[in-house]
Amino acid sequence: MATDHTSVAGFLADEAATLQLGQTLASCLQPGLQLQLHGDLGAGKTTFTRGLLRGLGHAGRVKSPTYTLVESYPLPAATVHHFDLYRFNDPQEWFDAGFADYLATDTLCIVEWPQKAAGVLPSPDLTLELQLADNGRNYRLVAHSETGKACLSRYQTLTAAS
Repeated sequence: MATDHTSVAGFLADEAATLQLGQTLASCLQPGLQLQLHGDLGAGKTTFTRGLLRGLGHAGRVKSPTYTLVESYPLPAATVHHFDLYRFNDPQEWFDAGFADYLATDTLCIVEWPQKAAGVLPSPDLTLELQLADNGRNYRLVAHSETGKACLSRYQTLTAAS
């Protein structure tokens, strides 16, 4: 696994590994953080989010917000808003839907297809890039803020210990 101060990369062999990445990262996050997910259809963005939500204590169903655009999960640590902007035709829809109000210091925001709101969506703290590969997927976590760097540092400490 390649590491530096602002990114971590690795390989996920299957769905279980993608879920585990989400569960592990969940313990490193803090309220106010925005995580943007990049990857083609079927790359594992919602699977990763399912693992992350389970890692934060959500025991119920996790569905892709492809049609609802956002699913919210009130959890003890923070309310998690899971956005899927795939169906956006114009970045202005971010404001029209009132989504800017969801970004707050007491929430965690996970955004799939953030490029659909390019120019209006604030810069992320972290990005996760998922890319399908032979027999699995490659991933890369990148920190873009001090909050993101702190999260990535906690993640590296956790994974080095295991």
